[in-house]
Amino acid sequence: MTPPDTPSAARSSARDEPTGRRGRRKDQRAVALVLVLAALTLMSILVVDFQDQQPLDLRSAMAERDALQAEYMAKSGMNLARLWVASEPMMRQQLGILSLFFKGGNVPQLPVWEFSDQVLGAFSDKSGQEAFAGLAGFDLSNAKNLGGPKGAKFTVRITPEDDKINVNLGARGNAISENRFATAFLGLVGARSYDPLFQRNDRDGNLTDRAAICGAMMDWADPDEILFPCQPFNFQGGAVTGGEDQSTQLLKRPYRVKNAPYDSLEELHLVRGVGDDFWATFIEPVPGDAKKRVMTVWGPGAVNVNTAAPQVIVAVICGLAPDAMICLDPMKNMEFLTMFGVMRTFTAGMPLFGTPADFVATIQGAGAYGPLLFQTIGVPPVRFQSPADAANAFSTESKVFSIVATGEAGGERTRVQTKITAVVDFRGAPAIPMGMPGMPGMAGMPGMPGMPGMTPPGMGTAAVAAPTATANPLVPSAGGAGGALPPGASAEAILGALAANPAGTIVYYRVE
Repeated sequence: MTPPDTPSAARSSARDEPTGRRGRRKDQRAVALVLVLAALTLMSILVVDFQDQQPLDLRSAMAERDALQAEYMAKSGMNLARLWVASEPMMRQQLGILSLFFKGGNVPQLPVWEFSDQVLGAFSDKSGQEAFAGLAGFDLSNAKNLGGPKGAKFTVRITPEDDKINVNLGARGNAISENRFATAFLGLVGARSYDPLFQRNDRDGNLTDRAAICGAMMDWADPDEILFPCQPFNFQGGAVTGGEDQSTQLLKRPYRVKNAPYDSLEELHLVRGVGDDFWATFIEPVPGDAKKRVMTVWGPGAVNVNTAAPQVIVAVICGLAPDAMICLDPMKNMEFLTMFGVMRTFTAGMPLFGTPADFVATIQGAGAYGPLLFQTIGVPPVRFQSPADAANAFSTESKVFSIVATGEAGGERTRVQTKITAVVDFRGAPAIPMGMPGMPGMAGMPGMPGMPGMTPPGMGTAAVAAPTATANPLVPSAGGAGGALPPGASAEAILGALAANPAGTIVYYRVE
C-alpha cells in the first residue's frame, strides 16, 4: 500500500479533485492575462501619445516664442524707422555746406529713407550689421547690445506718400482740391495711347470714359450729393450735374457712394470703372511695390518733385498744361520721362530741386536744367498759365510716410514672419530735442516731464516758465471742480502726453 504523501498519491488526489474547481482556476488565470495585456496596451498608447504630443507641444511653444520675437523685431524696426525719418532735419542742418549746391538757398529735404534698411540694419542681425559697417568702414566688433535674439532680424521699407496723386482730395469738400485731383487724374490718363482702355466695356458692361471714372472717384469721397463733372478747365459753368447715386444705382452692380474719405486704396475697387486693367495701369503698376504706386489716400496733395515717379510728375504737368507737346505726342512723352530720370542721376542721390519754383522754372525751359532738358528731346518748353499756381501743385518735402517693417525669427525650417504696416504723419511734429537731461546750457522745456535741462533750438538758455495746472482746460487742477489728478500725475505730465510726438502721428496701423 502506497503512502498518501507520495507523488503518485498527489497525482491521484488531483485526479480526484472536482472538475468545477479546476475550471474556475483556469478562468482566473485567463482573466489575469487579459488584464495584464490590457494594461500593457493602455500604457503603450499613453507612451506613444506622450511621445507624439510632447514634440508638438514643444514646436507649438517654439512657434509662439518665434512669433512673439518676430512681432517685437518688427515693432523695433518700426520705431527706429520713425526716429530715422524724424532725425532728417538735424542731418540737413549739419550738412549746411550743401547750400552751396543750391546757390546759397535752403537745402531741401534729404531722402534719408532710401538708406533706412542699410543704416537700421545695425540693430537687426549680423548681416545687417555688416551692411552698416560697409557704408563707411565702421568697426562694430566691440559693439554691444546690437540686434535681437539669435536668428531674429527685421527689414524696413519707407515710402513717401507725398509723391503720389491723392484720391482723398475730394473729401476736403472744396473746389480747389477737387480740381487739383481732376487735373492730375486727367493728365495721368489723357494720353492717346490709353484710348483702347476706355473704348471697351468695363466690368459692369458699360463704356466708362475718363471723366466718368474721375467723377466717380471724387463722388465716393466728397461730402456732397452732387455729381462731380470732372471738368477742371470749364470756367463757364453749365456742366451737367445731378445726384451721385442716380448714376451708380443703374449699374449692373448698383451701389451707393460712401461720401467719406477712402480708408485704404483698395476701396477704389468698389468705384465705377476701376477694373483690373485700370488698376494695373494707373494705380499700382508693380504689385506690392509702394514706390511704383501712382495713387495714395494719404498726404497733403502737393507732389514732391524730388521723389515722385516721372509718370506722376508728367500727369500733374499735363493736367495744368494739357496743350504741351510732351502731353500730346506719345513719343515725346516717353523721351521726357527718360530724360527726367537721367537728370536725377546728375546729383548722385541729392535732391534735384530746392523749391517748387525751381522745378516750375525748369519745366518752362529756364534754370540750370531746363534748356538741356528740352533741347535734348527737341520740343518747346511747357507754358503754364500761372507759374505761381503751378508751383502750389508741387513740393520738395514729404511729410507722410508709409513704413513696412517685417520681423523674422526662428530656424531655417520654422521661419516665422510678422509684418507691420503703418502710415505716419510728420506734419506738425516738433523737432527732436537737441540734447539730453543734465547737459550744460540747456534750460527746462515745458510739456516734457522727467526731461529737465532741455530747450528747443533757437530758444537759447533762458529758462521757460512751466505752465500751471489750469493753463489747459483739459487738465483739471488738484482742487478744482474737475476732481483731483490721478495719484502720481502732474499737470505737466498730462500736457507732455498730449504734446505732439517728434516721431510723427500714426494714422494707420496693421499687423499681419
